[in-house]
Amino acid sequence: MTEAVISLDAIKKYYYMGEFTIRALDGVSMEIKRGEYTAIMGPSGSGKSTMMHLVGCLDSPTEGIIYIEQEDTSELGENDLAYLRNAKIGFVFQQFNLLSKMNALDNVMTPLMYAGYSYRERVEIAEHALEQVGLGDRMKHRPNELSGGQKQRIAIARALVNDPAIILADEPTGALDTVTGEQIMDLFEQINEQGRTVIMVTHDPEVSSRCRRAVHLRDGKIVEDI
Repeated sequence: MTEAVISLDAIKKYYYMGEFTIRALDGVSMEIKRGEYTAIMGPSGSGKSTMMHLVGCLDSPTEGIIYIEQEDTSELGENDLAYLRNAKIGFVFQQFNLLSKMNALDNVMTPLMYAGYSYRERVEIAEHALEQVGLGDRMKHRPNELSGGQKQRIAIARALVNDPAIILADEPTGALDTVTGEQIMDLFEQINEQGRTVIMVTHDPEVSSRCRRAVHLRDGKIVEDI
């Protein structure tokens, strides 16, 4: 049986605003096995982005335990969590989150600075990642010189440079036109076929239909898992 790379055990995430309690996630349990391609779906306010932040160790739950590759993340200090995020998880965001003053190569090299590679190694790995996403001829271009699809490809290359087991993508086609979005989804399929676990937050049924599993959230609870 394929092992779970991510496991959520009775996860609750509450936000307190004066007398009001917002139950962003309200007792969610689920497993994602290695190599799965999963969409997290739901309307605005359903808890899907909260789940993404918790799985990515960008935030901690109010209650419950999150395991990443069988490791209890609640027992990790800030340095260990930072290492886990950098080494095991690649992030892709809707608005790309590229550094505007850096060219494509420097943007992709950034995560490698924290992983102990020499400059020559960082350049070699980043160049290979950009070639993988079809941007070998755009390495010296800055974000403002590139299209939305090219920016997202840079962001995907940056997510891949540390060879993470898990890719988390938050509405990665949301800022793109339909044709470019399809191309980016093709790229995610290739990434998944290489053996990586891909989790994609989306509200778009067409995007989720490209995934092999769809987990639907509503009011902080899983209402469907197909």
